[in-house]
Amino acid sequence: MFAPAEYLDLSHTQHGILFPSDEPVWTALTRIESYLGFRLQREIRASIPQGVFISEDVFIDEGTTIDPGAVIKGPAWIGRNCQIRSGCYIRENVIIGDGCVLGNSCEFKNCIVFDQAEVPHFNYVGDSILGFKAHLGAGVILSNVRLDRREVVVNNGKSVHSTGLRKFGAIVGDHVEIGCNSVVNPGSLLGRHSVLYPLTSYGGVLPARSMVKTRQQQVVAPRIL
Repeated sequence: MFAPAEYLDLSHTQHGILFPSDEPVWTALTRIESYLGFRLQREIRASIPQGVFISEDVFIDEGTTIDPGAVIKGPAWIGRNCQIRSGCYIRENVIIGDGCVLGNSCEFKNCIVFDQAEVPHFNYVGDSILGFKAHLGAGVILSNVRLDRREVVVNNGKSVHSTGLRKFGAIVGDHVEIGCNSVVNPGSLLGRHSVLYPLTSYGGVLPARSMVKTRQQQVVAPRIL
C-alpha cells in the first residue's frame, strides 16, 4: 500500500534508489540527507551571475539558469535546464530533477522534485515529493507540521497509517495540478493526474484522476456610505 509506483514514474528522476518498491513512498524523505552525503560532489556546471548565494554542498548541472537574488544553501542537487528565479530559497537536503521551474519567493526544504515539475510563485515545499510534471499554482503551500506537533499520519478515510515522521508534507503525484492559494495539509497523498481547485484546503489520500472542487458562496450587497 502507498508504493512509489502508485504515484511516481521513477524513470523521471536520477534518484530512483531512494524509493524501494516494498516501502511506502514517503520513506524516501528519510533517506535524502544520507544519500546526498554519500553521492553529492560540489560542481557548478551552470553560469552563476552576481547576486546569487551558493554554499559548498551544491551540485548544479548544465543548462540551468539562476537569477540574481536566489539562495542555495544545500546540500542540494539541481538537474539540467532548470529555471531558478529571483528570491528562490533552497535550504538543506533538496533534490531537483531536470527541466524544473523554481520560482520567485519559493522555499524548498528536504524534498524531491521530479523532472519538469513547476513551482513558480510564492510556494512552500517542505518534506514533500513532487512527481513528473506536477504543477503548483501561485501561493500553494504544502504544510509539513501538525498544529499539535505530533506524528504525521496518513488517513485514507478507512484507516490511519503511521509514518513515524513529525515533519511530512505531501506526495504530489505525476501530472497533478494544484490551484492557486491552496493548502495541502500534512500527510496528504495526491494521485496521478488529480486536480485541486484554487483556494482548497485538502487533507487525506486523493485517488488518481480525481478532482477536488471548492465552491464559494458570494453575495453582492449595496454599499452604504
